[in-house]
Amino acid sequence: MEILGSKFILRPFRADDASSLAKFANDKRISCNLRDAFPHPYTLKDAEFYIENIASSKVNFVLAIDVQGQVCGSIGVHPGMDVYRLSGEIGYWLCPLYHRQGIGTEAVRLMTQYAFEKMGLIRLYAAVFYGNIASMKTLEKAGYQMEGKHRNAVIKEGKVLDELLYACLKEEWSFKNNKNIAL
Repeated sequence: MEILGSKFILRPFRADDASSLAKFANDKRISCNLRDAFPHPYTLKDAEFYIENIASSKVNFVLAIDVQGQVCGSIGVHPGMDVYRLSGEIGYWLCPLYHRQGIGTEAVRLMTQYAFEKMGLIRLYAAVFYGNIASMKTLEKAGYQMEGKHRNAVIKEGKVLDELLYACLKEEWSFKNNKNIAL
């Protein structure tokens, strides 16, 4: 299964992606804005573990962001459980080399469309560390709205930070995005 973007492909990870994943993920500018489960430095062993973990997941839906055959990012939807089963958390990262080219925004739009149309979700949300302006702009351009701020919610690299909550509803998505994305 592949989802075609204008400059990239969203596709399942393959075992042979480990070297490009390790190369592009090993950037402090990425890890400083993600949860601590995303290591720095990011080694080949980390990449192999990540790919194996994704392949064995029965719940999470995670795809590689492939630009010209190189895995330079990742995007996924993590469905909720129990009373949150119609919601999901969207998460992503993109190598800074590919920032400011519309790739992140388009990838979020494509994954959002997929989650609403194919996964049956009605709400997607993303948690962004305060100060991560690029991610805030990506989400806003993709049709997400800031719903609130969790004060002093996270600790990253020894600093206590606020976390901003962005969300997109299926009922608003159809209205805001007149041109539906073909999946």
